[in-house]
Amino acid sequence: MKPKTLSVLYWIFTIIFTLLIFLDGIGGVTRQQPGIDGVKHLGYPVYFLTIAGVSKLLAVVALLQTKFKVIKEWAFAGIAINFVCAFASRAFVGDSFGLLILPIIMLGFLFIPYVLWKKVEMVK
Repeated sequence: MKPKTLSVLYWIFTIIFTLLIFLDGIGGVTRQQPGIDGVKHLGYPVYFLTIAGVSKLLAVVALLQTKFKVIKEWAFAGIAINFVCAFASRAFVGDSFGLLILPIIMLGFLFIPYVLWKKVEMVK
C-alpha cells in the first residue's frame, strides 16, 4: 500500500475511533444517566465516571497529536486496558454475551488505527 493511502486510512480510522472515545468521555464527565446506571450495575462508585471520562478525553488528545510518539503509545495501551477491564467487569457480574462482546469489538477496532499508525511510522 502506498504511504499516502496508509496515512489517509490511518486518519480516517483514528478520527472515527477518537470521536467515539470523545463522546464516551463527555458522557462520563457529565455523568449521563446510562453511565451512572452502568457503573452502579458493575459495582463501581459514580465518581469513577469522572475519572474514566477525563482519562478518555486525555487519550483523545494524545491520539490526535503527532509530536509525542510515546504518549500516543501509552494512550493506545490505556484504552486497550479500559476495554479489557470493561469486558472483565461485565463477565464478573454475569452480563449476557451481547454486553460482553461490545468491549471486545471496540478493542478490535482500536487495533485498526494502531496498526495503521505503526505502518505509517515505518514508511516515514
